[in-house]
Amino acid sequence: MPPRKKDKSSDKSSGASAYELLLTAIQNGELPPGSRLREIDLAEQFGISRTPVREALKRLETQGLVSHERHHGAVVAQLDYSGIAELYFLREVLEGAAARLAATHATKTEIEVMKDMVNYDRRVLDKPTELAERNRMFHIQVHLASRNRYLLSALENMRTSLVLLAGTTLAAPTRGLHSVEEHEELVGAIERHDPDAAEEAARQHIRNAFKVRIELRLQNPTN
Repeated sequence: MPPRKKDKSSDKSSGASAYELLLTAIQNGELPPGSRLREIDLAEQFGISRTPVREALKRLETQGLVSHERHHGAVVAQLDYSGIAELYFLREVLEGAAARLAATHATKTEIEVMKDMVNYDRRVLDKPTELAERNRMFHIQVHLASRNRYLLSALENMRTSLVLLAGTTLAAPTRGLHSVEEHEELVGAIERHDPDAAEEAARQHIRNAFKVRIELRLQNPTN
């Protein structure tokens, strides 16, 4: 019997699965910034072979989520203050652009969906982890309404980098409520088809989040 050919599509699938597992672990804090990433340990932890883990680590490294430290090898990358400021600056620009375009292109149905999301989020203000996930969903909905594939690609890359921000600003006192109110203001501007107001609402929303991030960092300099 001839040797069985290796299924390359299966390799790609397992590599993609390993990538998603590692990305999720970094995002939810199971692998916080600075965590050492040993192939053998990760393979055992996730119940997969070392090959897809190695591929996933290479992909994460190209995205800036994994770095190499002397004497430690691969680790989850850590953002210093400058890195955080740069990321929030880019986020403000991109979110503002998406909101501006959404104010032009969003359909009545899409606007209704955004309103429903805001109304639901008011019921989970005491659940920062769930609220953080819903916050991502809300922003993605605004991004989709922008109708610009290149902007969507840039936003997707930025969202990947956001996983390096430890914790969520929505866990800070009153930030959850203020964030939902800011979303409501943004939806109102989109519904009025006011690009200037929508962009400013989105930019201010990100600036407010950055301010809370700085305050949290001052309270706990290790984050």
